[in-house]
Amino acid sequence: MTDHGSLAFQTFGPANAPTIVFLHGGGVGGWMWQSVIERLPEYRCLAPDLPEHGGSHEISPFSMELAAQKVAELIREQTNGGAAHVVGLSEGAQVAVALLATAPETVEKAIVSSALLRPVPGMGWASSSTALAWSHRLGVRPFTNSDWWIRLNMKYAAGVPDRFYANFKHDFQNITESEFVNLVVANQRFRLPSGLENATAPTLVVAGRKEYPAMKQSVRDLVAVLPRATGGLLNLGKGSSMGKEHNWAMTAPELFAQTARAWIEDKPLPPEFEPL
Repeated sequence: MTDHGSLAFQTFGPANAPTIVFLHGGGVGGWMWQSVIERLPEYRCLAPDLPEHGGSHEISPFSMELAAQKVAELIREQTNGGAAHVVGLSEGAQVAVALLATAPETVEKAIVSSALLRPVPGMGWASSSTALAWSHRLGVRPFTNSDWWIRLNMKYAAGVPDRFYANFKHDFQNITESEFVNLVVANQRFRLPSGLENATAPTLVVAGRKEYPAMKQSVRDLVAVLPRATGGLLNLGKGSSMGKEHNWAMTAPELFAQTARAWIEDKPLPPEFEPL
């Protein structure tokens, strides 16, 4: 492990306000939360770059355990009481699960959105380092200077709005083969960790209604083991897609901000949530 210190992060909002730590998805950075954070001005919001991402590029190799360790350190260093509300999406949601298992005292409340904990049928190859290395060589490296390919990938695979094209392009162009392999292997091999029974933070566990069955079953798995969990499926309505519901922090930031505020403040969740 190469450890060059603390995670890089950006901070927003009043210094003395309740703190929310936002954990980004794989291959992007803390910038993906900008549209949500803009809608939560009453909170102190921290948006770190996870290991091998953005400004934390030199903290390596990426693993859920290392990411959770570094997030716990950030919370202890940047909050008065050593705890914060934690919000994670996709790979960031997996990190949030690892954090709940290994450092539950750092989490006041949590939102875990689309944390994969089961194998996806047909995706077994994505656990192979060799197969992933070739995937990067054939599907990423040849297109690092292709604007049309980057825009296509950004829109249809990641659901990233056009305003973040420069951020997405930078991260797409700079991810190395080894970083890509570490990231996907960690994502595909992550399973329900031990220790979650000790996590007492109220946790909202969510997946999109149109996501893979394995993702929706992962919600049920977490709700079954976490002592204070509430599970639900997100329904963005007619014309939505798996990608839009998976990456709803960017495709529906107003709804995401409303949900975070409601969960933290013990208010009813928006009607887009269907109970399990």
